Amino acid sequence: MNLLASSGQLRASFLRWALVCVPTVVLLGFLSGRLAQSGPDNPWFASLVKPAAFPPPATFGIVWSILYVLIGLALAIVLAARGAPGRGIAFAVFVVQLLVNLAWSPVFFAMHRITGALVVIGVLDVLVLVTILLFWRVRTRAALLLVPYLLWVAFATYLNFAFLQANPDKDGVRSSGAEIRYTI
Repeated sequence: MNLLASSGQLRASFLRWALVCVPTVVLLGFLSGRLAQSGPDNPWFASLVKPAAFPPPATFGIVWSILYVLIGLALAIVLAARGAPGRGIAFAVFVVQLLVNLAWSPVFFAMHRITGALVVIGVLDVLVLVTILLFWRVRTRAALLLVPYLLWVAFATYLNFAFLQANPDKDGVRSSGAEIRYTI
């Protein structure tokens, strides 16, 4: 016997997943950036030559907040698709790409490893693309929600490369103790 869920049950499942996934993804993204002291107030980052395409710093907080909401919604759609073929592998790859995403800020802003961050974001580019392809097989809407994320990560990859080109002498350079600020 094959039982199908009603549309109301499916909607409720998605909403439950969304109430967990969206805040979790947003919080993890916020914590990664906060703990790494990312942003224009980071003394090491403030000393870098900025590429011409570097947008105003406030853009990053706005864009990442929107992207993390979309990422959380995409995950909720996939997790609500119980019994869908490929759901498990799509979720597993999603988790890996999210961990790689969260690793970028500490590598770039806390460790000052511009080259290392470029490797991390290059891996992220591939993982986001693979996640989109896997989500597409589970739920097309979920995959489409990740397209802006892929585009932004591709732009961020360019920026990371441009920072490396403009600041090769700052790659891996530690700040003096007087410049380090600890915030939580």
